[in-house]
Amino acid sequence: MKDVLYVGVDDHEIELFEGQFPVENGMSYNSYLIMDEKTCLMDSVDKHFSEEWLNNVSKALNGRSVDYLVISHMEPDHSGSVVAFCNKYPNATLVSTDKSFKFLNQFYGEVKNNKLVVKEGDNLSLCKHNLKFVMAPMVHWPEVMFTYDEYEKVLFSADAFGKFGSLDYDDPEGWACEARRYYFGIVGKYGAQVQAVLKKLANIEVKAICPLHGPILDSDLDYYLKTYDTWSKYEAESKGVFIPTASVYGNTLDAANCLKEKLEAKGIKAIVCDLNNDSMTEAFEDAFRYDRIVFASVTYNGTIFPSMNTFIDGLVERGYQNKKVGFIENGTWAPMAAKVMNEKLSKCKNLEIIDIVVKLVSRLDDNSIKQIEELANKLA
Repeated sequence: MKDVLYVGVDDHEIELFEGQFPVENGMSYNSYLIMDEKTCLMDSVDKHFSEEWLNNVSKALNGRSVDYLVISHMEPDHSGSVVAFCNKYPNATLVSTDKSFKFLNQFYGEVKNNKLVVKEGDNLSLCKHNLKFVMAPMVHWPEVMFTYDEYEKVLFSADAFGKFGSLDYDDPEGWACEARRYYFGIVGKYGAQVQAVLKKLANIEVKAICPLHGPILDSDLDYYLKTYDTWSKYEAESKGVFIPTASVYGNTLDAANCLKEKLEAKGIKAIVCDLNNDSMTEAFEDAFRYDRIVFASVTYNGTIFPSMNTFIDGLVERGYQNKKVGFIENGTWAPMAAKVMNEKLSKCKNLEIIDIVVKLVSRLDDNSIKQIEELANKLA
């Protein structure tokens, strides 16, 4: 990308992204500058990094000014420096959707810069570079748009194809792990909307994807597009059994681990997650990733343990579907967990519920171990 320069910033101070997603390896707020007869800046950054960002922009401009600022998405981690930009470049034109400009006014008040409202299929010529705008509503806010540079065949994809982690962090797990956690945590509810915009892109040649978080994707583009297609169709990405578990004294967790051992003995990958102690956002990721799931919860106050309640509510909210589902319940005097979990999941589509429920009465015994073996056979 000869004419597209990166001018974004890394955030090493953040601990929770959006107040809920742990980001031990930081976060990037991406911004790009297209150098042509006219200069065009693609998005700003979080307000805490305005000065650093504007310095990056000024250095890249090398004495020139900015003609256009395209606003792809109005969430404050990207729009937070728009006002600072307008103060420094009052002659620049802001380019975005009508809804974005309404949001801009709601967040920051009226800015004096000229505004260019664009809609689906509109073009902006910088000379060699012709920018075509692709509306992407509800991916994951209603004002979102993508921008396609026809000259370099670069797609500026807003939050789509983004991932957790700063750009100077060399993630040993590659793109997919933190991109998956990002997708199902933030975008996942809007699979139908992602599918709609992917269809718009189907006949466009893309040589690089520039998201607002994470690395520029400029090789093996089919992999990224197909992965997003799989995620947004709510299809399983991997074969395996995910076992989210809510246990008070460890007995329900013992049952989950017993099931894991029996599945692995049959050559089936199994992953146990302790919802009380492990990352909830990683649990969402794995719940969507694998094709089978077994919910294991103790009965608590006549319902299910709070961590399991939160987890299932999160799955329902994100449109969970297309899975084979089993249950393990525990209860010393009145086991109710399986019934409650089944009822909560009834809002989800295309779940195949296994008819064997493992019932613990306080702890594992010969009878519950036999039931676990039967459940493992059904899962296999």
